Formats: sequence, C-alpha cells, structure tokens
Amino acid sequence: MSRSDATPIDLTRAAWADRFAAVAAENTTREYPYAAHHTTSGPDDRALPVELHPAFATSYDWHSSVHMHWLATRLVAHGLSDGLEARLTSILQAHLTTDHLATEAAYLRGTPHYERPYGWAWLARLAAEVSASEVPAIRQLAPGFAPVVDVLEDLVTRWVDGAAHPVRHGVHSNSAFGLLLVLEAARSLGRDTLAATVERATREWFGDDAGWPFAWERSGHDFLSAGLAEADLVRAVLPADEFATWAQSFFAEVQPGDAILRSTVVRDENDPQQVHLFGLDLSRAGAARRIADALRADGSPGAGAGIAGLLDDAADRLLASGLAASVGEEYYSTHWLASFAWDAMEAREDAAR
Repeated sequence: MSRSDATPIDLTRAAWADRFAAVAAENTTREYPYAAHHTTSGPDDRALPVELHPAFATSYDWHSSVHMHWLATRLVAHGLSDGLEARLTSILQAHLTTDHLATEAAYLRGTPHYERPYGWAWLARLAAEVSASEVPAIRQLAPGFAPVVDVLEDLVTRWVDGAAHPVRHGVHSNSAFGLLLVLEAARSLGRDTLAATVERATREWFGDDAGWPFAWERSGHDFLSAGLAEADLVRAVLPADEFATWAQSFFAEVQPGDAILRSTVVRDENDPQQVHLFGLDLSRAGAARRIADALRADGSPGAGAGIAGLLDDAADRLLASGLAASVGEEYYSTHWLASFAWDAMEAREDAAR
C-alpha cells in the first residue's frame, strides 16, 4: 500500500522518540531470528552469533544491530521518559564493552570484506556518536571503540585504493552511502587522513557525473536512491558553489512529478524485500533535505534553487510514507527502519533552523 495519502501526522522527533526507543530496546535485546552472514571455515566452525559478535548479535543481522545501537545512543542524547532512557543506557553499557568491541574489531580484521561498506559505515557512525555524546554514561564507552576505528580506517583505505569504480546499487553495497557515513564519522573523530581519503575517492568516483538517470530508479528492493545517495555524499565534500554547479548538471533530468519525488507502493508488508521500499522513502527524505539545504547555502538563483524546491516539496511526503512501518508489527520492517526515520527527522529539523 502507499502511505502517501495518509492523514497528516506529526513528523517531529519529539512525537516519535519514545516509540522509537521501545523499538530500539526490543531489537537490541532480541537474539533470534538472526541472519548470520558468517563464512563457515569448516565443520567445526559452528559458533553462535553471540559468540562471534558479542556486541551486535541482535536485531536480525549484524549491520541492523549496529545501527539500532546507533539509534539508541541518539535517543538517549535526545531525551526520553526515565524508564526508556535507563533501559537503553543499560543495554548500551552491557553490549558496548571494551572486550566485546575488541572481539568485533578482531573479526573485521580477520574477514576484511565482511559488511563492506554498509556495516562499516554504521559502525563508524556509532563510534563517532558515542565519542561525541553529551551523556556521560555513553561517552564513557568511547575508549573501547579505538581498535574498531583503527580497523575501519585500514579497511576503508584499502577498499577505495583498490577499487577503480564505485558500486551504485540501491542496497547495502552502495558506495556513496557508505562513504558519507564514514566521512562524517572521520571528521567527528579527528581522523583527518581517513576523511581526506574519502574526499579523494568521492571526487574520483563521482566528480564528473552528470545527467543521472533518475527515471531508471527504482528496483523492487531498493532502500537507497543511488542518485540521491551520491548527491548527498558530494554535497558533503564540495564547497557550496562547486556543489551547486555539479548538482545543476547531475539533476538535469529531474522534473516535477518524477518517480524520484513520489512515495513508494508496498503491496506485501510481510515481504522482507518489498519493505525495503519503506526505507527507500525514509532515506530519500533525509538525503533530499540535506541536498536542498546545501543548494540554498550557495545563495545563487537558478537551476539549483529549482532543484532545492522540488526536493523540499517531496521530503515530508517521503518521510511520512515510511514512518508507520518503522513501529509496526512486522519484524522485517521494525528491525531497521527507525534508524532511517530518525536520520530523516534530524535532517528535517536541522533544515528548519
């Protein structure tokens, strides 16, 4: 079904924080079902997920567990009712211990292609969030992330140095989405060399792109717009005037009413692939806000202002489309969607300031 014609709803973080916190608390303590993507090395390699991943053996799979822990840290910093805040804090303290994170770092070092780049990106974002948290109980967990960030910096550097081309699919393997989260984390963590590596890769992989064929999006299981993810990354790398010029060329084919600006249709909410489309709406909502904000920052009239207007007009509609599923009954949706919803809400409120 489409959520686009639903009764208008409150799209603020304050209206959804406690509901998202309840989802995050349930997800980060739910061990099964768990889709383990561990490559078995032999008949005796039968470790349980919690043995392989003591920090992130919940929320259906490893990467979803990582970004649900990120959501928990954001929610605690935002402020919640006392019971939910205390519960999330205790979960984070139990899971994100120095020993648990050392095990996760060792696993990533030993399996250097595991969760590339999506899981890496969310883990970097989690590390940055914990390290910058204004909540003392959360920030005290930051030292345990040092070996994790060291491994991630090495993995990302080797990946971009060894790849001639980015991946442009609208799912986990998308290079632009992963690089954006890594870039933001690197800047927050003071990892200047890693940030420079991502900036260089962005210019090399995406700097000459023009006329992105948005009409070719979407696949039936996308949760990212390849075009908007790319523009969101380039927005974070280029100066405002340079980005405005790039965006005018990149968005040249976008017209009012195009599919990229419309919410999706999910006919079977129990289909784990179709529900990705709720995430597509949410991720597009966040990216659209940030891109429009950057184009307005340039201050010059013209095509950039028109693109910003189209993206602004679409953003609330896209955000509303995926929200109900993020707190619904279907675990295929609730194990991950709220993270993207919160990100989009933050982008929306940042743009309003």
